[in-house]
Amino acid sequence: MAIPVVMPELGESIVEGTIVRWLKNEGEMVQEDEPIVEIMTDKVNTELPAPASGILKQILAPANATVRVGQDLAFIEPVGALSETAAAPPPIPETAGFYAPPESETAASPVPEVAPTPTEVPREQRTGVDGRRSGRGVFLSPVVQKIVREHNLSEQELLSIQGTGVGGRITRADVERYLAQRATAPKPVPAPAPQPAPTVAAPHEGEEIIPLVGMRKAIAEHLTRSYQTAVHVTTVIQVDVSRLVEFRERNKESFQQQYGVRLTYTPFFIKAAADALLEFPMLNASLVEDQIIVRHYVHMGVAVALGEKGEEGLIVPVIRDAHKKSLIELARELETIAQRARTKSISPAEVQGATFTLTNPGSYGALIGTPLINHPQTAILGTYAIVKMPVVIQDMIAIRPIMHLCLSYDHRLVDGMYAGRFLQRVKQAIEAFEFFR
Repeated sequence: MAIPVVMPELGESIVEGTIVRWLKNEGEMVQEDEPIVEIMTDKVNTELPAPASGILKQILAPANATVRVGQDLAFIEPVGALSETAAAPPPIPETAGFYAPPESETAASPVPEVAPTPTEVPREQRTGVDGRRSGRGVFLSPVVQKIVREHNLSEQELLSIQGTGVGGRITRADVERYLAQRATAPKPVPAPAPQPAPTVAAPHEGEEIIPLVGMRKAIAEHLTRSYQTAVHVTTVIQVDVSRLVEFRERNKESFQQQYGVRLTYTPFFIKAAADALLEFPMLNASLVEDQIIVRHYVHMGVAVALGEKGEEGLIVPVIRDAHKKSLIELARELETIAQRARTKSISPAEVQGATFTLTNPGSYGALIGTPLINHPQTAILGTYAIVKMPVVIQDMIAIRPIMHLCLSYDHRLVDGMYAGRFLQRVKQAIEAFEFFR
């Protein structure tokens, strides 16, 4: 008996995935626990192992197909089952289930050992509901014929009625019982009409057509849901990062030697945001139907671009309990999860459960922007490029390293003043350099 390869539940809230590629072809031998298919779920690629050893008999979901949890992806034929199948005799065809006519009607022509299938019933035995004989070879009385005509019963429906009369005849009571059952049976849901395949025009000279599949498709669908769900508003604030830049320049080499990790700006931003979220928990909440889930802990999602030039998409691994961790711990964990994300060795569980997201477009020189909320979260903080700019300090013009913080938030839960106060708190932590107090 063939063993199905089933799409597993790879994490909380994951209901579907996309087939990236099959690592084995139909007809090839596979070993139990050997990876046979690569599946992309929630922006993470996972290799699914074979549930048993045998021949990959049939692939049901090809590459780029979207599959749901619990769906059969393929069938594996165990080696022992193959030999048993080859030795087994051919199955005996099932009979059509017709009732034989009464003996008085079949004396001249014996009944065959195996009844013909419905498509093979001789014409004289398929007079339908308008004659005295049904397709079963059983007479219908005039009363039964009238009921059949009134209710427009088909020949197939008649075949499904168990006759209780003499010789298997269908009686009036049999038909009325069937009609009562049909009236109370749930109506079948009609299958959705097939959608016409999208037509793709041939590319013109200098154009290339790339199918929207895999990670790019998952990102598109998720961000579309986010945009359609939340009421997006973005507030921007300017921050003087003089003390932060000075500290990093003085300590980046000794920090790496002492702690074994590079000193970047991002851990400082994570620490400042996590501490501020404890004071402004509505930005760390979620709206679920008519309830607001307010969290007094911070699982910080950190957006990581994949590929040398960011061309392979975006993934958001999570630093759990960021509010409890020191700057050094945040720096270590950030480097670890970013490296694992870029090498595609991160698990689905490590990209789930974020309560707030931080994205750093400043790493590629962006000055300002409007980050898109990562549903079902309520807010996302964008940290942008640090640039030397002229600023007015005590009525004098000075050159300072300046950056912009851009907070996008769901206006259904958070008002502008609340968001502004949160940004002021983050700004204060950075400018006053409160990280080692």
